Amino acid sequence: MSDSYTETTRTDWSTRIAASIKGIGAGIILAGLAGYGLFWNEGSAVQTAKSLAEGAGLVANIDAARVDPANEGKLVHVTGEIKAGVRPNDAEFGIAVDGLRLVRTVEMFQWREDKKVESGKSVGGSEEATTTYSYKQIWSSSPINSQEFKIRDGHANPAMRYSGATFNGGDVTLGAFRPGEHVIGMLPDNEGMPVEAAMADALRARVHGPVQAIDGRFYLGENPSQPRIGDIRISYHIAPAGPVSIIGQQSGSDFTLYQTKAGNRILMVKPGTMSAVDMFSDAQRENVIWSWIVRFICAFIIFIGFKLILDPIVVIADVVPFIGNLMGAGAALVSFIVTAVVVPVVIAVAWLWYRPMVSLIVLAVGAGLALGLRMLAGRRTPAQQAAPATA
Repeated sequence: MSDSYTETTRTDWSTRIAASIKGIGAGIILAGLAGYGLFWNEGSAVQTAKSLAEGAGLVANIDAARVDPANEGKLVHVTGEIKAGVRPNDAEFGIAVDGLRLVRTVEMFQWREDKKVESGKSVGGSEEATTTYSYKQIWSSSPINSQEFKIRDGHANPAMRYSGATFNGGDVTLGAFRPGEHVIGMLPDNEGMPVEAAMADALRARVHGPVQAIDGRFYLGENPSQPRIGDIRISYHIAPAGPVSIIGQQSGSDFTLYQTKAGNRILMVKPGTMSAVDMFSDAQRENVIWSWIVRFICAFIIFIGFKLILDPIVVIADVVPFIGNLMGAGAALVSFIVTAVVVPVVIAVAWLWYRPMVSLIVLAVGAGLALGLRMLAGRRTPAQQAAPATA
């Protein structure tokens, strides 16, 4: 059976116009929501920066060897060796390891449907779309619902027999402290745990069907070199024990979120030994990076919103496809220009709202520079006019 299927649909001009008019509302909503997101992002970035600055000025370095009641409720920074007295254990597969957290990842060999749409315009404004559905066999950790495929025959995916899971160690200690699962969950599980042949032998008594250890994973299937739909592979990662650095509110022998006056709550957990200064500096850098990421995302959404608003003009011009293409390019350019104007304006208004003093200083400096350049230009003009003409 072919692993691709193609269908062609035709949309007349009047239907396209009606759809584009409806799109105006969607465009206004998208642009409005993205504009609000831009405004909110500036406030969030300011609040986070202020909260981190407040925390950096309050944090106290403490010794992990002793829980001092005098630090109860305060923002503290502690470093030391963290370990689990009870090993994390995946009882279903009989895996217990040294570390703080064990993460099981399950992948199944499945069908995936990919859809590619190619459209062309005809004289009179109608549009013809050719949709090609293609089917590939891939490894995926999420179940793919083959009932939603265009062509279901020959592309059926079975239910996943197993799913991913996380297993935390118990009796976790950091010197005299006993960090809870919320702290352990913030540490990365970036250390691989390879599966060995002996583990696969022990697992055969627990599962139905063949089990092998291949490339550090369990393989549930007949032939790893020629996987079949429904075959499963299982891998593990660990959040290892070792040195850790924590900034948070001392709550008994645990660490919890510290509420700053600026608005944010602080709890930072990093592997390795880091000073409080370095941890706050990293957090400030991350805040700047995320604020720029949100700005770009919101700007792109605003651009899409304006394109939707202008789309009816393009569709009307599509009566003659060549003119419609030119109008489409023009609409994209106009949307880009409007976005390039709107985004800085929204950010500027947000700064005036959230950072009034900084904004006033920037405006004053800008006005001063503009006035100075204007005065300089005014002095040069009379001098040029007074210069005698050469024979």
